[in-house]
Amino acid sequence: MKLQQIAEILNAELVGDDSLSISRIATLENAKSDEISFLANKKYRTQLATTNAGAVILSEKDAEHFSGNKIIVSNPYLAYALLAQAMDTTPAPARNIHASAVIDPSAKLAANVSIGANAVIEADVEIAEGSSIGAGSFIGKGVKIGANTTIWANVTIYHDVEIGESCLVHANTVIGADGFGYANEKGQWVKIPQLGSVIIGDQVEIGASTTIDRGAIDDTIIERNVIIDNQVQIAHNVIVKEGTAIAGCTVIAGSTTIGKYCQIGGLSGIAGHIEIVDGVVLTGMSMVISGIDKPGVYSSGVPHSDNKDWRRNMAQLRQLSAINKRLKAVEKSLPERDE
Repeated sequence: MKLQQIAEILNAELVGDDSLSISRIATLENAKSDEISFLANKKYRTQLATTNAGAVILSEKDAEHFSGNKIIVSNPYLAYALLAQAMDTTPAPARNIHASAVIDPSAKLAANVSIGANAVIEADVEIAEGSSIGAGSFIGKGVKIGANTTIWANVTIYHDVEIGESCLVHANTVIGADGFGYANEKGQWVKIPQLGSVIIGDQVEIGASTTIDRGAIDDTIIERNVIIDNQVQIAHNVIVKEGTAIAGCTVIAGSTTIGKYCQIGGLSGIAGHIEIVDGVVLTGMSMVISGIDKPGVYSSGVPHSDNKDWRRNMAQLRQLSAINKRLKAVEKSLPERDE
């Protein structure tokens, strides 16, 4: 692209050579003269003096620190995201309908649907216009997939699941498998058939190897504009509300509700049958065992430290109970004072 085109895409101010051709996006440190970079974090501002980038996307307050070609925007990171979309060269997971795909005659495929090699589309499936199903994927009976949704390779979607428009599901994800429901009779586990489904709203992205269980009776629900990272486990009857982001390796137990616009850090564990209100941020490795009724930032993970310090602190931590008993005994032995 020419710099002029980039400025138009970003609706931004251009200072410099508008005819310069840009081949790709690169970091400030590694960019070449035909590449564009961006500055979204002030700690990298010193790299403006040494970068070989042909142009840099930056904010107005940082523009004075760079003498080369520049695209000036209010939010450089958002501008980077929009430009990356415009320059994305990721191939589609499928083109047309591959001869090896197995498609039940009762399935309804709208215009411009693509089905990859060895994919299986079962009875009564409905796939709306412009959607793409990657190679080796399994789409179970009665599944509904909205327009312009992309399903990558080897995804398994169980029966009666509904997925909205403009969603993105990455490889090896499983949606609609049984929730973990059992009764116990004298030590014998008795399986409870999971009769609900999974309902996914529009513009949801689900990372690779993530699992979303179907509901036991009611449905598991992922509302619109939710983004879910790789290797996340969402159990039966969980509700994740609009705009929430869930980072990798998080586990959410059954019948829990996560509010709107929450941010769940990686490796978090959230207990079942609780509710987290809108606007909650959980930092990485948080363990949530009870509901959260106020927006804010919550943490419980233990940051790393020097091994010797950590061992010493853990040894002291194990003594807290004994120290507490001694402290109470000392308090009882002290004479009472008049307030």
